[in-house]
Amino acid sequence: MNALFVSFAVIFVAEMGDKSQLMALTFATRYRAVPILIGITIATASVHAVSVLVGALLAVSLPTHLLNVVAGVAFLGFAVWTWRGDTLSEDEAAKVERQSNRSAIMAASGAFFLAELGDKTMLATITLASTDNPWWVWLGSTVGMVLADALAILLGRLLGTRLPERAITIFATVMFVIFGVALLLEGFGVL
Repeated sequence: MNALFVSFAVIFVAEMGDKSQLMALTFATRYRAVPILIGITIATASVHAVSVLVGALLAVSLPTHLLNVVAGVAFLGFAVWTWRGDTLSEDEAAKVERQSNRSAIMAASGAFFLAELGDKTMLATITLASTDNPWWVWLGSTVGMVLADALAILLGRLLGTRLPERAITIFATVMFVIFGVALLLEGFGVL
């Protein structure tokens, strides 16, 4: 169960300010929230299933202390990535616009699936699955991401452009640093 909570927290934090949240907000301006969330859930569950499989394969291939060190370094990298920020490119925004004639679920699912391939949340899920129970990592990471995007849609509708983006970025970066340092300390046998 620890893997469930850790995965939920890490992915929820990783999704803050991510381009997927920006896509969720953009889709929410064109479609109702529920179909968008269904599409996000389908895409997230699929991408995270692949991520967990890759992470589980790494877990049986590498020693635990080495995985913790690699995971710690990865999380510090995610902190830098988060600090740098994420934006929706013109191409990604145009994809949302072109989807207007298709079903909202299919549009959101396809767009989110493609956007998540190689994204920090996918890489974080691989990292988590390499050190924890893959089933709980999949469940926690999927729920964490869907709830983070749901929160973005809800807050975006309520607050508009008044969201404190800088505060969200700082919080997410600090959380990645904490997770990264803890994993490094565990990997080097200090914890």
